[in-house]
Amino acid sequence: MAEVVSTNQFRNGMHIEHKGSVWRIVEFQHVKPGKGGAFVRTKLKNLDSGAVVDETFRAGEKFARVHTEVKQVQFLYDDGSEAHFMDEETYEQFALPRADVEAELAFMQPSSSVQILAVNGAPAGLQLPSSVELAVTETEPGVKGDTVSNVTKPATLETGAVVQVPLFVNVGDRVKVDPREARYISRA
Repeated sequence: MAEVVSTNQFRNGMHIEHKGSVWRIVEFQHVKPGKGGAFVRTKLKNLDSGAVVDETFRAGEKFARVHTEVKQVQFLYDDGSEAHFMDEETYEQFALPRADVEAELAFMQPSSSVQILAVNGAPAGLQLPSSVELAVTETEPGVKGDTVSNVTKPATLETGAVVQVPLFVNVGDRVKVDPREARYISRA
């Protein structure tokens, strides 16, 4: 008997069985309108076709959970069409289509360690750490006295990702960012 989860237990990255196939929860939001019953808005990615769809479920609706295996892998390089990885236990190398991991690649440097999620032995996606430290390669210069905390500017990081940073961050600074939300956390 497969484990059953309700919409109240949804987490980003969790895999569920829906409409006869396996889906990964990309994001979800519990909504409690003033009138009527609560519901959950989700963005789901089909593991077979790669299609991303928006679905709405009633609060408390139940689904079969698909268990995922987590492996520690090292990111080797990106050749433009595929991203290449190596299993840190078996030293076995494999590649994933670049389109499947494009969002995560923006925050990964070669030889960095990440976790890969596998469903039934097949790679299903990457799980990045909650924060990564990267250097700022391009941003507008900070001006002395710019200490207002809620004003931001775009900054390009060494991996090519662009995040919003406070005004005092300059080129060459190392910053800590949350790769899951592409959000600045602090200076490193």
